[in-house]
Amino acid sequence: MRTMMKTMMAGALLASAGTAMAADMPPGFWTTPTIQGYGKIHYLANAAYKPDPKQTYRIVFAVTQGAKSPGDVNASLDHVARTVNLYVAAGVPLDHLKFVAITYGPATPLTLDDAQYRAKFGVANPNLPLIAELRKAGVDVAVCAQAVAEHDFQYDWVDKRVTLALSGLTTVTTLEHQGYDLMQL
Repeated sequence: MRTMMKTMMAGALLASAGTAMAADMPPGFWTTPTIQGYGKIHYLANAAYKPDPKQTYRIVFAVTQGAKSPGDVNASLDHVARTVNLYVAAGVPLDHLKFVAITYGPATPLTLDDAQYRAKFGVANPNLPLIAELRKAGVDVAVCAQAVAEHDFQYDWVDKRVTLALSGLTTVTTLEHQGYDLMQL
């Protein structure tokens, strides 16, 4: 019992220290250079393994995790924004980013329009502003039609900015055959 209490106390101290360190960061330490307000990054100009600005990057993101609560932006979708921000900060032009975020499984509800999301969860869909920003940057946000049906959603409940794909499974494999790399989130 004492060991468990010590472990819990140490975890609480580490968590509060992490929060204190984050609060001590200088202004501008975290930025969102392309996807405004989402996908915060801290860019390191001299870091190793930086993307080549001359290359085109094709990535399909499998967004499968749900948000912690209905009022939170989906963390996996936020990671798509972080990826865009990192590539652009490294000098890769937006037109060299061919990104598709396919949502399915527990992530499916993030694609609902605001009215349907409010009806289901009682709050506005916090993901819609992020989807709009991703779209402006050229990212195709899609949802698996099979997952929409499995969640008992109607297809016309999906936000108009979201592409309705046949399935997550076929989207991933089709895009991999077209040279996209899979990033599982």
